[in-house]
Amino acid sequence: MIDINLLREHPELFKKAAVSKKIEEFDPKKILDLDEQRRNLIQKIEAIKAEKNKASKEIPNLQEAEKQKAIQKMQEIGGNQKDLEEKLNHIENDLKKLLLRAPGIPSKETPEGKDDTENIELYKQGVLPKFDFQIKDHVELGEKLDIIDIKRGVKISGSRFYFLKGDGARLEMAVLMYTLNKLVSKGFTPFIVPLLVGYEAMMGTSYFPGGEEQAYALGVDKESNGQIISDEKYLIGTSEVSVTSYHRDEILKEEELPKLYCGISPCFRREAGTYGKDTHGLYRIHQFQKIEQVIICKNDEKESQKMHAMILKNAEEVLQDLELPYRVVAVCTGDMGQGQYYKNDIETWMPSRNSYGETHSCSTFHDFQARRLNLKYKDKDGQIKFCHTLNNTCIASPRILIPILEIYQNQDGSVTIPKVLRDYMGGKEKIEKK
Repeated sequence: MIDINLLREHPELFKKAAVSKKIEEFDPKKILDLDEQRRNLIQKIEAIKAEKNKASKEIPNLQEAEKQKAIQKMQEIGGNQKDLEEKLNHIENDLKKLLLRAPGIPSKETPEGKDDTENIELYKQGVLPKFDFQIKDHVELGEKLDIIDIKRGVKISGSRFYFLKGDGARLEMAVLMYTLNKLVSKGFTPFIVPLLVGYEAMMGTSYFPGGEEQAYALGVDKESNGQIISDEKYLIGTSEVSVTSYHRDEILKEEELPKLYCGISPCFRREAGTYGKDTHGLYRIHQFQKIEQVIICKNDEKESQKMHAMILKNAEEVLQDLELPYRVVAVCTGDMGQGQYYKNDIETWMPSRNSYGETHSCSTFHDFQARRLNLKYKDKDGQIKFCHTLNNTCIASPRILIPILEIYQNQDGSVTIPKVLRDYMGGKEKIEKK
């Protein structure tokens, strides 16, 4: 949610942000017109209330005839007040719907661009691997090692589903637990979160409205192909939804901030609009596991920058520990979400693609999510302010298994396990064909 006072002062900035973020359903003039109607109605209602309060004090002292006239007048005024309040309620509902589609203004550091092809590389880390043999991609490796089974995943659940089995399952759990322990050592509180959430959580974190087609909605179908009755619950696409909503409608204390949280969860995405894109292997799938860093901090630009740098560094350290080469990009306006103020992606080298593939995202929202969640804190001077929120993918699997399997593969088809993960796999050094 945006600050409507800022929209009144700088409607041109929001109009530009909507264009650059490709948000079509946004009309600042309509919002401001409704806002003016809302304020005029509030003034009229407050004037009626003041008149009624004044009359309630005067009526007891009037003569009977005058008293009856005054009472009748107050009844008429009361009817007018009810009509105005009903009108105000409709306008406020319409205004809220429009404000929920309003974009957050991106930072000045955010590059302009139409899509991910116009993201800007900031720096690279690590040395690209060289092989003296014909490499296999992660699917071929996984199938021959009997640790990935996509065919049976499709048989059970449809396209973009899979099984990890044996050492494939253990490798995923190893990289997740390694990452989780690393974050805990840095002071993060881990969460196992609800996977099903209500509309308010999806709206509060700015996934709804506008992103409904990407989410799985839960319901019951009592007969085959019958009418589905909604449970009004949605499967999360990231634990950010649950963790960021954790303090919804609360007022925190400044001395409690920042809150350093990390959620570990399965995640579910419909990937609508990606038909025919990245269909091979484990890159773009409907179900995966992720550890998400979530920060709630005070409403301060420098504090947000500091937190952004910290959680980005945490994700980079995991890749460095795994000895995987990567690059960091500044995400352009056309590749950003509605409320994101600044965003970096980390792209890890994937030999079979002969390119870097996105594995992590790091986003600063300022108070955009906090306004929608009514998430506030009391500062040292006693003032109530909206918090700032940030989040970052510290690890997501099985996508991260693509570079691990492909970079660590050996000529004989085995895969060397990264050193930092071996203790999580019982000291095992290689995944080999049984």
